[in-house]
Parts: sequence; structure tokens; C-alpha cells
Amino acid sequence: MSQRMIFLGGFLVCAGLMAAALFFQHVLGLEPCPLCIFQRIAVIGTGLVLLIGGLHDPGAWGRRAYGGLTVLTAAAGAGIAARHVWLQNLPFDRQPGCSYEFEYMLDNFPLTKTLKLVFAGSGDCAQVLWTFLGLSMPTWTLLFFIGFTGLGLMLIFTNLGRR
Repeated sequence: MSQRMIFLGGFLVCAGLMAAALFFQHVLGLEPCPLCIFQRIAVIGTGLVLLIGGLHDPGAWGRRAYGGLTVLTAAAGAGIAARHVWLQNLPFDRQPGCSYEFEYMLDNFPLTKTLKLVFAGSGDCAQVLWTFLGLSMPTWTLLFFIGFTGLGLMLIFTNLGRR
């Protein structure tokens, strides 16, 4: 398989994840919490890196650079998703209370305070509203981010041919 197909395949997985997220939000009515929104941003960032890499079809150095950027965006997403999974698995009495709406935080607080409030989590982030095979949505997202991190490492350390 050519490196272009690997890049574009990774992009298509990211596009599928975003399509699923929008389906859950707009069709099933599951509103995203602030941590979900940041995970979406990480999926979009990872997808854009992979799309650009696929369109560019770089040589070895470029492939490694795109692989490194893929690792960075996917690892950031994995960190956010891991925090979300941790919040969901806290005992009920230790879960954070409800917080401000994300739009309210953006409109009324400086970015640093907004980020601090988002990563502190809220009661919305601790709720598990959907599962598949016993795993919550943030857990599935974490698994995909781990996969994207592995993909980025593969792009860095393996010698793929251009076709």
C-alpha cells in the first residue's frame, strides 16, 4: 500500500468520526460536552494533517514530518479523551458538579480560565449517555487516538514507498 493511500485512509477515518459525532448530535440529540468539543478539534486537526500529507505525497523527510504532526495531534486528543474517560469512571460522589455552558465560558471568560474550566470537567462530562460494546464514546475516541498515534509513528519509522 502506498503512503498516499495510508494518509488518505487515515483522513477518511477522521472524516467518519466527525460524521458520527455530528449524527449523534444532530440526529440523536446528544449534545457534546466541552471535552467532547476539544476531542472533535483534535480529530479535525489529525484529519487535516493526514489529508495534507495524502495530497502532498511527500518524500521521506516530509512523511516523517507529517507523521510527527499526526503523533502530536493524536496524542493531544488521546490526553483529552483519557481525561474524559477518567471523569466518567469517578465514583458518583467524586464527580464534578455542573458547570457553565461552553459558549458562555468563551463569551465571558479569558481563554486561560475557559481552558482551566473545560479540563476540570463538569457533570455533563461525567455522564455516560451512549455505549457500544460496553465502551463509552470517549473510550472509543481514546482508542482511535491511540491508533492514529500508532499510524503517525509508523509514518515516522517505516520506509513506505511512493506510488
